Amino acid sequence: MARTKNVLLTGVKVSKAVLDKEFVIKTRMGKTFLTRYPDMSNVVPSASQLEAKSKFAAAVEHAREIINDPVRKANYKVHPGSTVYHSAIKDYLKKRS
Repeated sequence: MARTKNVLLTGVKVSKAVLDKEFVIKTRMGKTFLTRYPDMSNVVPSASQLEAKSKFAAAVEHAREIINDPVRKANYKVHPGSTVYHSAIKDYLKKRS
């Protein structure tokens, strides 16, 4: 990991960025680092990871159905400080677990 003090990379607005899937700009404890993009091609997800991914995909699909229906969206009970979309995902996952 290369540490940098370059003003273009250490600006307040640049906390995380991906440069052409070759490099990643990371900020750790106020210091900015330039790293290679991670190679995830050899990573094999476990059965529980695939199951969690599937559940979350179903929750996102459920939330999109609610968002796309104006009547359901207007009547949906939103959690404080959240959006209808995020509340629908949270409720779906809570109901299914």
